[in-house]
Amino acid sequence: SSCFRTSPRLLCAATQQKNTGQNLEEDQSQSQNEQKGEPSSAEKLLAEEKAKLEEQLKEVTEKYKRALADAENVRQRSQKLVEEAKLYGIQSFCKDLLEVADILEKATESVPKEEIKDDNPHLKSLYEGLVMTEMQIQKVFKKHGLLRLNPVGAKFDPYEHEALFHAPAEGQEPGTIALVSKIGYKLHGRTLRPALVGVVKEA
Repeated sequence: SSCFRTSPRLLCAATQQKNTGQNLEEDQSQSQNEQKGEPSSAEKLLAEEKAKLEEQLKEVTEKYKRALADAENVRQRSQKLVEEAKLYGIQSFCKDLLEVADILEKATESVPKEEIKDDNPHLKSLYEGLVMTEMQIQKVFKKHGLLRLNPVGAKFDPYEHEALFHAPAEGQEPGTIALVSKIGYKLHGRTLRPALVGVVKEA
């Protein structure tokens, strides 16, 4: 009977120990499954936060690149404006001087060539002075990028010439310039004043 009383206890203890062992194995197995399987909620939050930060970094980087590109464009435009201001800042002043050049040209043309002789020294000196002044002003113009347009015989170009009339001209190709009524000028390749011309048309 003593053995009978003890046996259930041993049996209970053994059963409890067995159950405890199973519980430990189950806990370890569950822990391993958690590690190998789905991530924990904390890991999910960290992953989401990382993705958000990466997206924000990408947006900031793109904005920074666009800002750099815009700044470079502004710099290039500003540089171009400065360069153009240097080249064409004298445009208005040049236009006024063209009137002076026109007057000089008309003055030299108006002097009768047969009167320019040694026995008429005053007229000869005056004429030579006008010619020298005209040459000098053209040198100054050239120095500052201002060039004459005297396009007799050239093809008519609406960007450089202004047609006063069209008329047939024997032996000349239609569309060419037969007569220049007023000299034109270009400033650094840009037409400052078109030449006033007569253009050949078909007979």
